[in-house]
Amino acid sequence: MGLARRLYRGEIDVDFVGKWRLWYSLSGFLLAISLAGLLFNGLNLGVEFTGGSVFTFKAPSATIEQVRETFSEEGVHQPIVQAMGTSGDGWRVTTETLSESAMNNVQSAVSKDFNVPISEVSIQSIGASWGGEVSQKAWIGLGVFMLAIILYLSMAFEPKMALAAIVALVHDLVITAGIYAWSGFEVTPATLLGFLTILGYSLYDAVVVFDMIKEVTAKLGHTSKQTYSMAANNALNHTLIRSLNTSLVAILPVAAILFIGTTLLGAGTLKDLSLALFVGMIVGTYSSLCVATPLLVTLKEREPKYQAIAKRLASTSGGKGAKGSKSAAVAKG
Repeated sequence: MGLARRLYRGEIDVDFVGKWRLWYSLSGFLLAISLAGLLFNGLNLGVEFTGGSVFTFKAPSATIEQVRETFSEEGVHQPIVQAMGTSGDGWRVTTETLSESAMNNVQSAVSKDFNVPISEVSIQSIGASWGGEVSQKAWIGLGVFMLAIILYLSMAFEPKMALAAIVALVHDLVITAGIYAWSGFEVTPATLLGFLTILGYSLYDAVVVFDMIKEVTAKLGHTSKQTYSMAANNALNHTLIRSLNTSLVAILPVAAILFIGTTLLGAGTLKDLSLALFVGMIVGTYSSLCVATPLLVTLKEREPKYQAIAKRLASTSGGKGAKGSKSAAVAKG
């Protein structure tokens, strides 16, 4: 509790920039795990993308095994059975694309086995071409979004900040997609909406941090007593509690939807969206603090102006180098 209180009051300075090797290693590990999941497991694409047939009906006394058995006996390969409704008495079964006669046979079998009026066994047939169209529009939307980010950040800040923000966004997307691959959650159009939403959230967090960094580093000159990395780290600490508070307030309702709504209330249609938001918000907060800012500092410290400041401070710190000055500044904070 003491640490949390000091953090809230701004009495603690965390050396985010100085620990860039730790953050890069952690991100590299997460990216490797995520890419492995995408490569070996792949994404569990919903019927909206692959095409198929969807049967929905109510059978309060049925079990997953019984529903799956009924469909398998009618020649359906690997039916995906999902419980629906607050009491779990509704069923949604996704199958491969079936012919009209096969769908009628399955409909009759469900009606007979579970004593359901045949008119209450609804069938929806989805073509794969529709899913391809959705995927194409999603990629176009993602490309337009990325281009808009680059143009906005380049005009409002500078190209190097735009590059750092884009790297952080790609980092967030890959890790979120990797968690989907390992968890086996179905990817639906709602998932794509969640992905686009976390892009906006991650960008918001990065812009807040970069705006403070721009304000603080604008004062750096030849007589400055701070390097760019020291100034950026101080700016990051000034926005730390704001970022954490914003993230916590945003994550709590999403967590309620994911863990309470989908388990206790049976809101299964929301889990695809809520998982993307939940993971994306956590990873987005991490990337804005530990990926985007250290990467920006790495790029900026290569500029002659800031190299000169670092060399001057290193020469006046008794040969301890800029790192010593930086550590001293952090400890003093």
